[in-house]
Amino acid sequence: MKFIKCGFILLFLVFAFSTDILKAATLRNPDKDTTAFVSPFYEDNERCFKCHGQKTYEYLNENLGRTVRALMFTERMVDREKFYEANHKSFSCTDCHSERYVEFPHPGDLRMEQYFNCIDCHGGDDMFTEFNFDTIEIEYRQSVHYKLEEEGFSCWKCHGPHDYKISIRNSVNLKETIRYDNAICLNCHSDFDRFQLLSERDEISIIESHDWLPNQASHFGSVRCIECHTEMNNNVLVSHLVTAREKAVKKCNECHSQNSLLMSSLYKFRSKEQRKAGFLNSIILNESYVIGANRNPVLNIMSFAIFGLLAGVIIVHIVFRIVKRN
Repeated sequence: MKFIKCGFILLFLVFAFSTDILKAATLRNPDKDTTAFVSPFYEDNERCFKCHGQKTYEYLNENLGRTVRALMFTERMVDREKFYEANHKSFSCTDCHSERYVEFPHPGDLRMEQYFNCIDCHGGDDMFTEFNFDTIEIEYRQSVHYKLEEEGFSCWKCHGPHDYKISIRNSVNLKETIRYDNAICLNCHSDFDRFQLLSERDEISIIESHDWLPNQASHFGSVRCIECHTEMNNNVLVSHLVTAREKAVKKCNECHSQNSLLMSSLYKFRSKEQRKAGFLNSIILNESYVIGANRNPVLNIMSFAIFGLLAGVIIVHIVFRIVKRN
């Protein structure tokens, strides 16, 4: 009788583990956003993409009496495919830009038009309460980036209005999110021409400035810049309080411990979602490296396989015992 009870307990455990694993797998593979999306303003936007969506454009120069072909200034080019994958894909161009842009040639004074910032649309709106944009704005105003606003820094230096997309909530592979988010920082910090637009500092080398960091390549590919260069805030998904380099995280145990700060930043969204799905061991079974607590993925699979075989043998044995008794 005890043997049968043990068998049922093992069956229950197998079912519970399988359910958790399936739920976790679902979270790791959400529906991918694709260019299958069709904008209700597609035709209106094509008026803009006709020129701004390609490297060259042409127009009729009435003064010369002929058609002129020219190169599109790279800063005015918008990738059509990336736009329809980005957060603002459902917008019309003239939702943010003046209606007068339908005129061609564009009126010259439009080049001086003021651009909206994130908080202009997202601030104080009940639709976006869960994202705490107002808190993000407060953090941003305390960051080192805010000090550069007079030189031309704005939200768009990091979040391109035409191609930015939230990757941490949609990524199947966390490595993709890390590459995407780090590319935002490196767009200025490893491109001296862009860096000079906002700073008079000498050119710096990312590699040399992080020469204290062991296994640089591994760290750069496994964590985002903001993990070490922002102050953590549990009320927002991604901290925007970028601190001075003197305050950067440099102690190994701040990340490589069971109380890792990564659980409040890089793994925050995933661990929350996994807890909702009942994946109870989410804090241990993630991509972070926790000294003394990490599991080897291969050994995980092998242990589940052995456990499954053992449970199967016990079940078969129980069935044969019942049949023999009858």
